[in-house]
Amino acid sequence: MTTGQAPAFAAVMLLTGIGIPVLAALNAGLGTRLGHPMAASVILFALALLIAVAGAVATGSLGQVRLTGTIPFQFYLGGTFVAFYVIAVTIIAPRFGVGNAIFFVLLGQLVSAATIDHFGLFGALRSAVDAKRIAGIALMIAGVYLARKTG
Repeated sequence: MTTGQAPAFAAVMLLTGIGIPVLAALNAGLGTRLGHPMAASVILFALALLIAVAGAVATGSLGQVRLTGTIPFQFYLGGTFVAFYVIAVTIIAPRFGVGNAIFFVLLGQLVSAATIDHFGLFGALRSAVDAKRIAGIALMIAGVYLARKTG
């Protein structure tokens, strides 16, 4: 990454973050209207597959889609986590509230991201968790908690 790319990357990730609660609210609403959250999840993944295939065709990378023993198994498990997230939030958000559901998703993301970065898991860039970073994460957790606290 070059220094000039950082603002663009940050903007795209900010938009991605904005999209997560929107996805949760929309899919939860779809599941409620369809009468079952799993039906909404199937529709979401079907649409996502179509978009991903179109993107692979447009970029000429469809031929790179393959399962191979030369790639460690764990790298194929990302879809499992996406499915778990979508199904869980689609079922839980209408009962628990989108804000509350995302609050706990954010807590999990903060802890998981810091752990992955600290140990350089799955080939991620290594970034040690030090006292400053722990304090920053604690402040983020407190801020998210206060933003969600009602009454």
